[in-house]
Amino acid sequence: MDLKLLFFSVIFLCTSQLFATENALKPHQRKDVVIRTNKEELLFNNRLMEAKKPKKKVVTATDYDSPGDLDRGSDAGPKRDEELPTCLLCVCLTGSVYCEEVSPDLTSVPALPKETAYLYARYNKITKITNKDFADIATLRRIDLTGNLISDIDDGAFSKLDNLEELTLSQNRLTKLPMLPAKLSVFNANFNLLKTKGVKATAFKKLTKLAYLYLANNELEAVPPLPESLHIVHLQNNNIASVTDETFCKGNNTHYIRYNLEEIRLENNPVDLAKHPQSFICLRSLPFGLY
Repeated sequence: MDLKLLFFSVIFLCTSQLFATENALKPHQRKDVVIRTNKEELLFNNRLMEAKKPKKKVVTATDYDSPGDLDRGSDAGPKRDEELPTCLLCVCLTGSVYCEEVSPDLTSVPALPKETAYLYARYNKITKITNKDFADIATLRRIDLTGNLISDIDDGAFSKLDNLEELTLSQNRLTKLPMLPAKLSVFNANFNLLKTKGVKATAFKKLTKLAYLYLANNELEAVPPLPESLHIVHLQNNNIASVTDETFCKGNNTHYIRYNLEEIRLENNPVDLAKHPQSFICLRSLPFGLY
């Protein structure tokens, strides 16, 4: 009995001390104890709920504003080169691509949008035209490559361009001409290094729609065979030393008149046109040059 009495006495004293301590706290201190207790319980419950939630799978979206992502796209079809897309280097409008004085240097024909009709790639550092450059762009109607460093053109580079009407290769380093498309109406190869042996006899004669031919400032020794469709031909500043009755006319047909040909320029060539009066009998006007 004494032990039981002692046990209950100890419990009573501890409980009394606890109540005394709590009552000794000031009101705002008791409130802080309750608030901290509630916050700890709430934080514990929140952590418990988060632990029970399934984790979401993180998916990284492709940033299509990034040039690198554009190049790496596997579903966009095969790329013709590994460089930046042409329309980030050049100016692309509906059907037209302007790649003039591109920086960094443009050394080859850029990959073109499928519907390109007009290409202006002037004053760059393109050195060669290959058979692949325009193979898939049948819609091309005009190509201007003025002021590049082109010295070599694959013979079939333009052969598949059935709609090409204007081709400008002036101010380059060409020594010979490739096969030209049949529907060409304007061809400009001024300021190159062309020699007669680099221009095939059939280079222009089969171009039945060719109206404007510019071959000034080259190294031609003779006038190449010209199609009947020509209106203007410029051959000034070459090495042409002579012309014959067959150069512009048909020597055996005195009734033949070349109605279409309106302008011939032959000045600054080592030929004395006065020595060949019969060579121009079929023309409506005499060539420009020394008489």
